Amino acid sequence: MYQSRLQSFTNEKFLRNPIESTTAPKGLDYFDQPTAVKMPSHKTFRTKQKLAKAQKQNRPIPQWIRLRTGNTIRYNAKRRHWRKSKLGI
Repeated sequence: MYQSRLQSFTNEKFLRNPIESTTAPKGLDYFDQPTAVKMPSHKTFRTKQKLAKAQKQNRPIPQWIRLRTGNTIRYNAKRRHWRKSKLGI
């Protein structure tokens, strides 16, 4: 009984390399897969408009807004860092 359990754990499915069993395309290694989509140098006008809007929105709130009476806004909650979160364009 113990011998049969030992043989089941030494089955070839458990000995397979997990890196080789990924869904990477042929010729590409597991570590060669791109982590982020690169932006092309020639952008369409619509893409450029979206990037410009995101750039304008990504700023702190003006100081005079903090000074208004009854204001509860302290900071821009939708602030985005270029490396931490991507736009998905």
